[in-house]
Amino acid sequence: MRVMMAAVLLALAGCGGGEAREVPLQMLASDPQGFDGQRVTTQGVVRRFEAPLHYWIEDAALNRVELFPQEAAAPLLGREVRVVGTFRYAPGEGRSLSLETISPLGGD
Repeated sequence: MRVMMAAVLLALAGCGGGEAREVPLQMLASDPQGFDGQRVTTQGVVRRFEAPLHYWIEDAALNRVELFPQEAAAPLLGREVRVVGTFRYAPGEGRSLSLETISPLGGD
């Protein structure tokens, strides 16, 4: 599983360009249009919903951003992570992040 996750993340690493901007989840939730299409880095706890299956990160205030690809987030369910990727917002669809990297915070 870790080998698959590493391969997915390595393939995605070439997709980004420029420095990722540090943005707390609270800001992504309060002004999603302002960050649409930008490379960002943020952190939160990985959560999941079963039907339909999707993964997101959230902070203590329940600000959330969905994560893609799901396979990269799945092994870190319940863990606090730091993510880097391209943020997207679409009215009616919500906030999402196409992952370049996802790393657990704290001991492992």
